[in-house]
Amino acid sequence: MSGSPSVVVHASADLLAKAAAARLVTRLVDAQAARGWAAVVLTGGGVGGAVLRELRDNPARDAVDWKRVDVWWGDERWLPDGDPERNDRQARDALLSAVAVDPARVHAFPAADGPYGGDPEGAAGAYAAELAAATRPEDHGPVPRFDVLLLGVGEEGHVASIFPESPAAYDTRPVVAVRGCPKPPPTRLTLTFPAIAAATEVWLMASGTPKAGAAALALGGAGAIQVPAAGARGRVRTLWLLDREAAAKLPGSVVRLPIG
Repeated sequence: MSGSPSVVVHASADLLAKAAAARLVTRLVDAQAARGWAAVVLTGGGVGGAVLRELRDNPARDAVDWKRVDVWWGDERWLPDGDPERNDRQARDALLSAVAVDPARVHAFPAADGPYGGDPEGAAGAYAAELAAATRPEDHGPVPRFDVLLLGVGEEGHVASIFPESPAAYDTRPVVAVRGCPKPPPTRLTLTFPAIAAATEVWLMASGTPKAGAAALALGGAGAIQVPAAGARGRVRTLWLLDREAAAKLPGSVVRLPIG
C-alpha cells in the first residue's frame, strides 16, 4: 500500500474540479495506453459531480476511449432506479450520457425497486459478485484493479458510505449494506476499506470550510474507525485534492505538493 498521502491545494473549489478532471483524463489515457483499458470508481456529492461536469466540458475528454473504460461506484443510496439522489443517476446526467461508454461496462449498484428490493444485503452481495466476475488473473483479489477511485469526504470524515464508528469500517467483505446512516437515506450500499485499497490510486476530494476539520484529522494521524477518510488508501498512491478553505486547518507537518 502507498506511503504518506500526497496533498495538492487549489485556490478554489472550481479550480479543484477543473484540475481533478484534467488529471483524470491523463490517468485514464495512460492506463489505456499501457494495457488497452481503464477502470474508474466514481463518487457522488458536490465535488464528485463538479469533477464529472468539468470532465464533460473539457475538450481533452475525447482523448479517452470511453468504450474501453469500466465504470464503478464507491457507494450508492438505497433508492429506486432513476432517483435523482442516486449517484449513478447524477453521474449519467453529469458525464456518462455525453460520452460513448459501453453500457455493459457501466456497473451501477442494484436499486431499491429492482430484484433485490427490500434486501440491501442481497444487493451488496450481488455487487460483490459482479466485481469478482470482472477480475483478471493479475488482480489477485475479489475486486478488479481500479486505476483511480474517487472519494468525497464528509464533514465528519466519512468516505463512500463508511461513517465514523460504523460496522462497515470493520467489515472485510468488499461490499456491504449500511443501515442507520446519519445522513439520509438511512440505508446505503458501499465498498469497504479492503475494496478501496485495491485501487492503484485513491483520490480524496474536499472543498469548503466545513470539510477543514475532517481533512486535518485524517491527515493528522486520526484512526480510520473514528475518521474513515484516514483509512482510504491506494495501493500505489493516495492523493488529497483540496481547496484553500478545506486545507485551512491542516497540520504544519503536512507537505503540500505544487499544483501541476
